[in-house]
Amino acid sequence: MPDVTKTYVVTGSASGIGAATAQALQDQGHTVIGVDRHSADVVGDLATAEGRGAVVEAIAAQAGVIHGIVASAGLAGGTGGDPALLASVNFYGSVEVVEGLRTQLKAAEGASVVLLSSNSVECQPGWPVSVAEAIFAGPEESARAAAAETDAPSVYPASKSALRWWVRRECVAWAADGIRLNAIAPGLIETAMATQMRNDPELGVFVEAYPSALGRPGRPEEVAALISFLLSDASSLVVGTTIVVDGGTDAIINPTRVP
Repeated sequence: MPDVTKTYVVTGSASGIGAATAQALQDQGHTVIGVDRHSADVVGDLATAEGRGAVVEAIAAQAGVIHGIVASAGLAGGTGGDPALLASVNFYGSVEVVEGLRTQLKAAEGASVVLLSSNSVECQPGWPVSVAEAIFAGPEESARAAAAETDAPSVYPASKSALRWWVRRECVAWAADGIRLNAIAPGLIETAMATQMRNDPELGVFVEAYPSALGRPGRPEEVAALISFLLSDASSLVVGTTIVVDGGTDAIINPTRVP
């Protein structure tokens, strides 16, 4: 058991990386408020501003002090998916929940937030930077309109890049409130989302050919271990960064790129 039991919020807690992270934190003796569309402490829809507001309100009713948030909820960029919905959930569904709970994070007098980006930002060619810029700049209606002009596979890395930009822009001001902002960028992790992408009629072939220096996909608990570190005091000097956790995929595809 930890010396001090802390309270963490994990969105997307019903499956995949979110579930593994929630379990890891609970195993450490902490309290976890899970958020998802089902099978969670707070059931809600992060696709709309109203839904996000209801989620924030429900979390705040359960905890006056929050020591960390893991914004894990997100949608895959599959063929035929709704690109506007992807922009709403992947970016605004993360950022607005974190922003809505800033008071509770500040009350912890030393909190940490981890947002889930993706190594598709580095490893998927040709995604539209202009869409990422629209998502980042807002408002949401304009971002959705920009996303709707392309397709879901292209919006996925754009939305995940916008999350990184948000972390970089906001981290200094939030650090003044005692809140550390960071992001991680997972590669192919063996989750339901990976299975969905393997079954994609157009993208499945690329998933099967996905390179890894380790010769295998990642496991959710491996990502959860990194998240646990970033939430802990052991990472107290880590602020405003994105850590790629992909088994070497980025290094294979971009051998001369320095993160």
